[in-house]
Amino acid sequence: MITTELPKEMSELYKKAQELIDKSRTIKIYTHIDCDGISAGAILSTLLDRLNKPHEIEFVNLDVLDNVKLEHDLTIFSDLGSGQPVDKYATPDTNILVLDHHPPLRNLNYGDDKLYDYIEINPLHHGIEGSYYVCGGGLCYFLAKEYGYKDLSWIGVLSAIGDMQNSRTGKLEGLNKSILQDAIDEGYVKLIENDINLYGRKTRPVFVALSYFSDVNLPLTNNQNETLAVLDSIGVKNKDKPLSLLTHDEKGKIFNKLVEMLSKALPPNYVQYIPKLLIGDSYDFTHEDSASFLSDASEFSSSVNACGRNKEENVALGILKGDRGETLDLLEAVSKEHKINLAKAIEKIGENGNIIELDNLQYFDGGDIKPEIVGTVAGMVLGYCNWKKPIIGFTKTDDNNLKISLRCSKLLAYAGIHFGNIIREVAQELGGTGGGHTVACGAYISADKKEEFIQNFNERIDGFIDEINLI
Repeated sequence: MITTELPKEMSELYKKAQELIDKSRTIKIYTHIDCDGISAGAILSTLLDRLNKPHEIEFVNLDVLDNVKLEHDLTIFSDLGSGQPVDKYATPDTNILVLDHHPPLRNLNYGDDKLYDYIEINPLHHGIEGSYYVCGGGLCYFLAKEYGYKDLSWIGVLSAIGDMQNSRTGKLEGLNKSILQDAIDEGYVKLIENDINLYGRKTRPVFVALSYFSDVNLPLTNNQNETLAVLDSIGVKNKDKPLSLLTHDEKGKIFNKLVEMLSKALPPNYVQYIPKLLIGDSYDFTHEDSASFLSDASEFSSSVNACGRNKEENVALGILKGDRGETLDLLEAVSKEHKINLAKAIEKIGENGNIIELDNLQYFDGGDIKPEIVGTVAGMVLGYCNWKKPIIGFTKTDDNNLKISLRCSKLLAYAGIHFGNIIREVAQELGGTGGGHTVACGAYISADKKEEFIQNFNERIDGFIDEINLI
């Protein structure tokens, strides 16, 4: 059974975390640069503001934590820390709080014999899956809730959507479901059940949104003219309106047509997954302008991710903490620049024709593509190549190592392949680090290990692709 309530032992840890915060005079937050990490940081920073606790916040990649110095009464790690040696330089005067949902290096009782306070709140210690049932932002929300601040629940919902916690069923489950209910009860979120899964439901004309469908390459994928023809053929007149403004009848026509097209494109044993691929819940933020991209959880999360990918995390932080003035203009500018960077990167990959296909995977060398966006680029490129295999992008980091990002169709995840676990194992065998989700994950390795990584990864998933009868 999937629990929607905090286990007793987790609740007790939150009470201890509250005591730790209350007694600390100086606090430093380290949090990740993606939507989940930025959202987690925003919740913590807002909480500390309300408690009149001076604090610093720094947005970091995982590799920074290998040698992090602890110089405050309390250092909080959110959406990271469980898999890194964050206590390497701990002293009796430097306490640690970790709020993370990734696989932990340390066990639940790790802090019992330490000379400093060490509290780690990780759902995996309590039998709760961290990929689907709660993320970093959700864990931070439960800390804020300990103080009675349920109004921050909407950021917990945002972080869950940004972290793709709904990718298994199209719905928020487990502890995420209880966070969602708090957000609904507080009047910040409206739940739209069983909506069509199309990105841009508030801002993109439906013919444009449909052309970005890429989990399976259909005739309308990356072809707006074909999309317009399809919509004409099924009698959808409001082609220039976003999905959110279409009638129930029009949505039904689009759903039925997509089912028809997918049924022809997929092997028989995969037809069962079509409803899961097409239908899921949507979430409107009722305190935002209904026509704004900020009113849709998916589009809002993308804009937060864009800030992280362009080293503008503080812009997203300001938005999440309520700034809707000049910061909103900055957010829109960052999002625009992000789209331009993505378009240039995809064009460069297409011009070079450097997508190399092996038996079980395909990959490209990102060249000078920024490490922060190579994952997004890989996901978009998937719509132009063989969707039946995962695609991996490589690009160099500032220290001349390699950042690796993998993306794949949700159908491979439905078949039970967890690429996040596989990429972590392969990277670790080569002295690197890695992990992530079933459909989106990544790793860092030494540049001289690239060919070995490709060979090992291709061999590791040998048989998986054939087994699911997609090729």
